[in-house]
Amino acid sequence: MDGQGFSPEQQNYLQGFMAGVEARRGGLAPAPAGSADPLRAAQDRALAAGGTLVAQEQAKRDRHPLDRWDEITARAEQGAFPKPLDDFIGRYHGLFFVGPAQDAFMCRLRIPGGILTAAQAIEVAAIAEECGGGYVDCTTRANLQIRLIPAHKAAEVVERLGMAGLLPRGTGADNIRNITASPTAGIDATEWLDTRPLVRALHTHILNSRDLFGLPRKFNISLDGGGRVAVLEETNDIALSAIRLPDGEVRFRLGLGGITGHQDLARASDVAVPAKDVVRLCDAILRVFLAHGDRTDRKKARLKYLLDRWGHDRFLSEVEALFGPLPRVAAFEALPPKDRTAHLGAQPQGDGAHWLGVVVPAGRLSAAQLRGLAALAPELRLTVWQNLLLPHVRDLDGTRAALAALGLTTEANSLRAGLVACTGSAGCKFAAADTKGDGQRIAAFLETRIALDAPLNIHLTGCHHSCAQHFIADIGLLGAKVEQGEDSVPGYDIHLGGGTAQDAAIGRLIRPRVAAEAVAPLLLNLLRHFQAQRAAGEGFQDFCARHDDAGLDGMLG
Repeated sequence: MDGQGFSPEQQNYLQGFMAGVEARRGGLAPAPAGSADPLRAAQDRALAAGGTLVAQEQAKRDRHPLDRWDEITARAEQGAFPKPLDDFIGRYHGLFFVGPAQDAFMCRLRIPGGILTAAQAIEVAAIAEECGGGYVDCTTRANLQIRLIPAHKAAEVVERLGMAGLLPRGTGADNIRNITASPTAGIDATEWLDTRPLVRALHTHILNSRDLFGLPRKFNISLDGGGRVAVLEETNDIALSAIRLPDGEVRFRLGLGGITGHQDLARASDVAVPAKDVVRLCDAILRVFLAHGDRTDRKKARLKYLLDRWGHDRFLSEVEALFGPLPRVAAFEALPPKDRTAHLGAQPQGDGAHWLGVVVPAGRLSAAQLRGLAALAPELRLTVWQNLLLPHVRDLDGTRAALAALGLTTEANSLRAGLVACTGSAGCKFAAADTKGDGQRIAAFLETRIALDAPLNIHLTGCHHSCAQHFIADIGLLGAKVEQGEDSVPGYDIHLGGGTAQDAAIGRLIRPRVAAEAVAPLLLNLLRHFQAQRAAGEGFQDFCARHDDAGLDGMLG
């Protein structure tokens, strides 16, 4: 059968599938010549230059983290939690000791592209009930976390996830985190390329490349093949966005160095590779970072700082030494703007079915809810907005009724549709505020006093790690301790004017150190000014852009 016999969706899928096949066939960049152990070679280079390895690098040098599973099982048998460096090593296996906030482990999963089969969701729900706190948290990397895991259950959680095809290897510490991609891949009529085969190929390559577990710091990769829901690829170390060349060919344009917690978005380049070369390109970039990233200063070890030190041109020349000549483009068509509401409600797939975007309050699902969701669709699609999609829905009314029985809905006002919060002080030792609780309280306060007709993102992050990416929100709240007399209370720094996708921008700090209880009334003042003074059709980000810091601070009151 020739290409004319396939529907556009089938042709799109086959193109992506063949790209994954070619990525597996095409060969991958080898370890640097003469080095059987790229991790040790990189550490030797740092030492030869007169540097001193940080404690985490020395721990990796003493014994490779992937070879230390026996330590995990031994502690589980003893019912013991790890010491700090042992906790760092445990994160290579997906386990995080989160004391003193919780005297327990958290396990971060690895769900490539955020696609979880119904069978996997059922098993995750069972693990959460039998080994954890009976709930899961949705993350901003289209992923799940299981919390409140006692010491003696830690190894069992990892083992059971592995048996379900969800081995959490490398989900913490100095590793490549969960790969994010278009959550509507393969079901969105507006997408340009189905990224699912590429994500599978890249995910499999990472898990089976021991060298790539020797990075100097964490690393994020994202692919946007088009579609209506934003992926936030601009916040990643490697950002791959589909473009269309004048001859109609779809390629992935490379961006590098996104790290919003350090107030940087990925810088787009003129490098654009066909789908079949995506895995090989990522491998080459990772190996350059592995070899030359900083091993002596954790605060300067992310890819951004290597790019700052070298410049993008030199970095890409080093990538070319492994990859070969990088294809460059000058003229192309970029992806159309994203729809800020497409992650919620009923959205047409193009085949007569719909996906249903489900609201997940505070990003948390009980095990019973997760199990119930698995009964409604063959798979769940997690998004970077801490919610999920039910694809292939044909009975909208029946599915909505089933969601209501689970205590869930597909509808939210503008205040709740864009509400994102990290774990906060209830479950993270770094957080300065109860972000999940405060987020719900802020939304409840505002929604009874003001109704917005424009999308608005409010992101609450508990600490400088910026897990909820406060810098790219319309309103970004960063946890802070606020002095009140001789005491200090939880509070937030208020940032305004950030943006994502076609409107990507870093927000500006407008008001530091506001007590948590005072934030909602100040935001109400600001939003009332926005409603009264905005131009026709003007969004919140544009409104902020045409006012200086002093003006916005005055609107807060």
